[in-house]
Amino acid sequence: MEYSVTAERIDAHGSLARTKDTSLVLDTDVAGRRDAFNPAELFLASIAACMIKGIERVTPVLKFDLRGVEVRLTALRQDVPPLILRVDYELIVETDEDDARLDLLHRNVRKYGTISNTVADATTLEGVIRRRTATATSGVPA
Repeated sequence: MEYSVTAERIDAHGSLARTKDTSLVLDTDVAGRRDAFNPAELFLASIAACMIKGIERVTPVLKFDLRGVEVRLTALRQDVPPLILRVDYELIVETDEDDARLDLLHRNVRKYGTISNTVADATTLEGVIRRRTATATSGVPA
């Protein structure tokens, strides 16, 4: 498979990335902007999307009962030279499946994720999976 994205500078405050039938405003302003993802946030979002897509792919195969998923990620950046030292994640799954099945889902997500495997090969990628509880809600629909 091949993937293709085209990005173009709009002005000193932002750029636009395009693929398929969609586009995404990018924060390429040196001062930053709050209404767009910066490169590091896009990096984290791609890992999250990979994990969620992996969950969507394996839940039917595993016959895993799933009501919702949230992925929370943080990255630690080094300044000189600039690079991401590590990425930590938390997969929060809304399910009644037991802990062994939750662990099985996590192993499958880690094993078959194109982006997560690429990141794990380049830097430290560590995380946990846990069941959503009443105190784990973030206001974001799962």
